Amino acid sequence: MADRPHVLLITADHWAASFLGVAGHPAIQTPTLDQLARNGTRYTNAYTECPVCIPARRSLMTGTPPRTHGDRIFKVHEPMPALPTLAQTFRDAGYQAYAVGKLHVYPQRDRIGFDDVILAEEGRPQLGAIDDYDLFLADQGYAGQGFAHGMCNNEYWHRPWHLPEHLNVTNWTTQQMARQIKRRDPTRPAFWYLSYCHPHPPLVPLQAYLELYRDIDIDLPLVGTWARDAETLPGFLRGIQNHWSEFSPQQVRGARRAFYALCTHIDHQLRVVIGTLREEGLLDNTIILFTSDHGDMLGNHNLWAKRAFYEDSANIPMLLVGVDGDQRVGHHRTDDRLVGWQDVMPTLLDLAGISAPESVEGLSMVGEKKREWLYGEWGEGPSATRMVHDGRYKLIYYAAGNRLQLFDLQEDPHEMNDLAASPDGGGVPGQLVELLCDELYGGDEGWLQDGRLVGLPDRAVEPMPNRGLSGQRGVYYPQPPLDPSGKVVGTP
Repeated sequence: MADRPHVLLITADHWAASFLGVAGHPAIQTPTLDQLARNGTRYTNAYTECPVCIPARRSLMTGTPPRTHGDRIFKVHEPMPALPTLAQTFRDAGYQAYAVGKLHVYPQRDRIGFDDVILAEEGRPQLGAIDDYDLFLADQGYAGQGFAHGMCNNEYWHRPWHLPEHLNVTNWTTQQMARQIKRRDPTRPAFWYLSYCHPHPPLVPLQAYLELYRDIDIDLPLVGTWARDAETLPGFLRGIQNHWSEFSPQQVRGARRAFYALCTHIDHQLRVVIGTLREEGLLDNTIILFTSDHGDMLGNHNLWAKRAFYEDSANIPMLLVGVDGDQRVGHHRTDDRLVGWQDVMPTLLDLAGISAPESVEGLSMVGEKKREWLYGEWGEGPSATRMVHDGRYKLIYYAAGNRLQLFDLQEDPHEMNDLAASPDGGGVPGQLVELLCDELYGGDEGWLQDGRLVGLPDRAVEPMPNRGLSGQRGVYYPQPPLDPSGKVVGTP
């Protein structure tokens, strides 16, 4: 049993596939991840089926798309579906299973099959739990100070980290995982899940990592021809553009510099985890996979954050390293097959020699079977966005306004030109539209009339106040905020 491979699954939050030096990024520094890519296979056509945290993580942990696991809108108070999880499947096969970092499930202390979870939940005690990182800060004499820097989880203003370096959540998450590796049961193989909160805002990198980018030219966003006139866009996109319209070029560069600094910090901390595996004599018998729940537009096409199916939001890193000598993974490889987050579970189980539960719909990324197209979905009603990707062409559909977009990613990898209304699109749009229509469910069927897409009326976009500063955190500890009845605020 002890000779079976260990598995280390690493996720970040808001990390696009392009945010890697090995992917040709002009500025970002990711030496560790670049080497991991060379040590194994980098999947260049990896996508999140739903580019927002909770639905994506359900796909990761159940091996199923949103249609099966039941969330395509970010259901904060909904428990995990009654499906076998990745952790439980490993445990059923004799593995010990431990998670460190962000889990983003409800209730927050639901272990979803892990033996234990050392939790960092980005300052959400209103959901009913003080997490382990907050307990750590309190033990260090900084109770409730995790967000005292004043920056928000959903904004792009930035400043340096405000507490001593060892109190940073990235360092803490790394140290906790290294400890879990050292505390393993030596008679059983291990499945470790290492889940970093960043580079998800707040953008509060360590000053040392900002300094790494001080003399590097920071790229400005790319804006496609289709995105330059906001009045021609679907209301969903106009709303995003309006929300971030106050940024100057200097502020955009500052946000990008801070974001890249967060990425490099994680990259360097991963060296500590890998070094721990090496010194414990485990590295050559450990499968490693690095990925992210979604990316971040970071100003490209005048858009920010996630919830979009453009490359910067939906195309995610997928780096797979096998045990030493495993030719199924190899090294110095790239693979352009279409993969999604539902494929992580069957891939890791396959490499570990464990059968996937019948409920799993994803495909092993080292198997012979490859999908011909991938479906993505986010939102319902006026915010609904859908995607069909066939490996070269990507069709994006906005139900409100009945708007189609088509991009040829082979010729136009940065999505500068929308081919949906152009003769250059050839016969591809019709083929993808047919696939899209076949996937509609859960009320989406109402977008069809006589077999044709008619969608919904476009949504009106008006300036709105932002009284909560996009969900700004405060100073809290130890009691979650209660309503007048004594109930934790925000719970059902």
